[in-house]
Amino acid sequence: MPLPPLQPNRHKGKLIIVEGIDGSGKSTQLSLLAQYLRAQGKPVAFSAWNSSPLVKETTRRGKKKEMFTPTTFSLIHATDFADRYERQLLPLLKAGYLVLCDRYIFTAFARDVVRGCRPEWVREVYDFAALPDVTFFFRAHLEVSLSRILDGRPTLKHHEAGMDLGLSSDPYESFRIFQGRIFEQYLAMSTEFNFVVMDANKQIEVQQGLVRQQVASRLDLNQFKLS
Repeated sequence: MPLPPLQPNRHKGKLIIVEGIDGSGKSTQLSLLAQYLRAQGKPVAFSAWNSSPLVKETTRRGKKKEMFTPTTFSLIHATDFADRYERQLLPLLKAGYLVLCDRYIFTAFARDVVRGCRPEWVREVYDFAALPDVTFFFRAHLEVSLSRILDGRPTLKHHEAGMDLGLSSDPYESFRIFQGRIFEQYLAMSTEFNFVVMDANKQIEVQQGLVRQQVASRLDLNQFKLS
């Protein structure tokens, strides 16, 4: 039996989301968009995945000691999201902000399923969340993403590379397998959730110009002003 669709955002504020595999450049693009909108005098708020003070330290310790099963991992992230959604996102949306999220529930839909959780179960856990008004999916080649990550730091993170799944003893090969599977989940969701698919292999400036065009064409930005 198919699950009911996500309910649309009915608040006066709007949700703008970026999704993509690690190293796709989504965070850079969201940061540039936030700077641009603020310069235009728009009320902008930002929220990142796995950033709630309620569970952030628990997540860090659990990852370090490799204590989490896939289900526990999923529930920890769901707790983080639920806390931010109730305390941050909803009040900001009701207040009329443009709320920019670096990852949203689609991250869980992709990662948790790849880690072995049932898709139906994961979606039920997040069924309280509103459908975003604009969701960007930054579609990047695996090698491009890997190169971008390693340009910033010398090694891959354990969970980022999917090393907890035993896919390969080589972290770089494990990254390719793990992130490749996540990529396929995003592709499968792109039509269902009306993702704006971006070519994340293009130059940063080119991508940002397209991001701004898409936001302007999908939202009436004139209604958003700082009081």
